Amino acid sequence: MNNWLLFILTVIGLSFLLEILVSALNLKALSPKLPAEFEDVYDQQRYRESQQYTRETTRFSLVQSSFTTLITLVFLLAGGFNLVDIYARSFGFGEIITGLIFTGLLILLTLIAGLPFSLYSTFVIEEKFGFNRTTPMTFILDALKAMALTVIIGGPLLALVLWFFNSAGSLAWIYCWIGVFLITLILQFLAPVIIMPLFNKFTPLEDGDLKEAIHKYISKENFTIKGVFVMDGSKRSSKLNAFFTGFGKFKKIVFFDTLLEKLPPAQIIGVLAHEMGHYKHKHLIKMMIASFIQTGILFYFLSLIMNNENLFAAFSMTHVSTYASLVFFGFLFTPVSLLLSILFNSISRKHEYEADKYAALSTKSRQDLIDGLKTLSKTNLSNLTPHRLNVILHYSHPPVLERIRALRTINL
Repeated sequence: MNNWLLFILTVIGLSFLLEILVSALNLKALSPKLPAEFEDVYDQQRYRESQQYTRETTRFSLVQSSFTTLITLVFLLAGGFNLVDIYARSFGFGEIITGLIFTGLLILLTLIAGLPFSLYSTFVIEEKFGFNRTTPMTFILDALKAMALTVIIGGPLLALVLWFFNSAGSLAWIYCWIGVFLITLILQFLAPVIIMPLFNKFTPLEDGDLKEAIHKYISKENFTIKGVFVMDGSKRSSKLNAFFTGFGKFKKIVFFDTLLEKLPPAQIIGVLAHEMGHYKHKHLIKMMIASFIQTGILFYFLSLIMNNENLFAAFSMTHVSTYASLVFFGFLFTPVSLLLSILFNSISRKHEYEADKYAALSTKSRQDLIDGLKTLSKTNLSNLTPHRLNVILHYSHPPVLERIRALRTINL
């Protein structure tokens, strides 16, 4: 058997087994006893509902993962990639346009395969637990907008990468590294102004006690913002959230309208202070630097396997091409990607603790943030007792109980 094929099949198999193991451990970690910390906000019915939500989403994820793994294996072993490549080449275009067609077709097939799961998750599971507010029309429009953005943004970006690798020789990976990162950086500035408004409506927070309290707090912290906005998160879900967006003097505070409905002003200030903590500790800049390094690692490894004939033989490919190398590299990079995600998730969890501490110290109150976290967990049916391995692999935020315990140790 081709060694590349053996490696790829091993990676796919081990990844699937790891997913099963983590899911099983996470379900086993569910405790019927409500943690004492949450006795003031949960009743037993709501707690059972949160555990049932975890069970259903976990089992659904396993079904989806099983289907995706099976389809991927069948498609790979049956020469599906070669069939798509032959069709893409039949149009008679050059390397770059053919690469765009090839990649576009694979993305389209992936979307079609995942559509039933997306529909079931949104209109069955989320509906069952009272979260879904997405209408069929909104679902369709979201999908069309996402596809349009993929073509408008992803197409030129892929074309640039292909052009570099086809014309820049051994230094191509460095040009791709810098070029892709710069474009990503530009998109960070454009997203709040152009992209996000395509999906949601942002309106300035109305005058009142909350707005006054927010401006009083940010003035005390010498923090400059462009404005405080409310996003119509209720258009799709009843879950709560808040975030900062933008850079420099263009920073905006964005609250989901659902959050403003559920949290009193003091807790909202606590959540705001946490988000501000990320800026004060320069977490965004640090993660951008980490992303820059990760992108470099990705393109360097990609350059090592570019146009490898044995790798293409593993996928039963008739022709060797730069664009197919990009797709096949995704299979090979999976173990490295897993290790990097573990590292970055660990850093992200550390940042969350730092932001929590900043919030407690700057507001002179740990309880407001604690109460806000409890309300968020209860409303979103968060899993209060996730297994440690699941946290290590998948959590960018610490479990809420660990955050609350850490907050209670802070000396004000």
